[in-house]
Amino acid sequence: MNYLLIDTSNQPLSVAIMDNNTILAEINNDKKVNHSVQLMPAIISALEQANLTKQDIDSIVVAEGPGSYTGLRIGVTVAKTLAYALNASLYGVSSLAALAATVQRQDRLIVPVFDARREAVYAGVYQHNNENLETIMSDQYITIEDLLSFLHADGRPYLFVGADTEKLAHLLDSDCLPNLPQAHAMKPLISKPVNIHEFVPNYLKISEAERNWLAKQNNN
Repeated sequence: MNYLLIDTSNQPLSVAIMDNNTILAEINNDKKVNHSVQLMPAIISALEQANLTKQDIDSIVVAEGPGSYTGLRIGVTVAKTLAYALNASLYGVSSLAALAATVQRQDRLIVPVFDARREAVYAGVYQHNNENLETIMSDQYITIEDLLSFLHADGRPYLFVGADTEKLAHLLDSDCLPNLPQAHAMKPLISKPVNIHEFVPNYLKISEAERNWLAKQNNN
């Protein structure tokens, strides 16, 4: 079973090709280039490295959010289009869980964070238990103050992970690991295939432009 795995949920991009649990190719980068420009070339390059064609792909796994609105739309749209065209199964995986899965630490909670601006983040709290990733706090849009309150109340040591921890370090109160997504880490997290036509990104919070539009409609 050949899998194409895609994570464009934030600025970093990761694409992997796997044969069941074996990584055949993986491309990871943090270039400041729009994913609409670099995603398809990355997929083509990964297929070439794996010595496969797109017709060899049986399943597609995509990071479904939360994250960048533009990044999520691009990744999910490409994944849905390819899944439909190739008659492949489609799986969605939490972007935060995917990031947490890249850090194999069982001695502390793993707290993946994406900057949501205004001292708020998209965050989840996870713990590795042997081969499983357990959810301690579900993914949500949350102020950093409230996130820290949750972690302090829990009482266990914790590690913040993700590229955005570098710019948020002055607001966080524990060790930070600014690691990038690794698409292969999504494979153990898949469950049931989703309906290709009904599948949409999990934004968790509408964009500022959408909020302004709704406010304008409500005032009319």
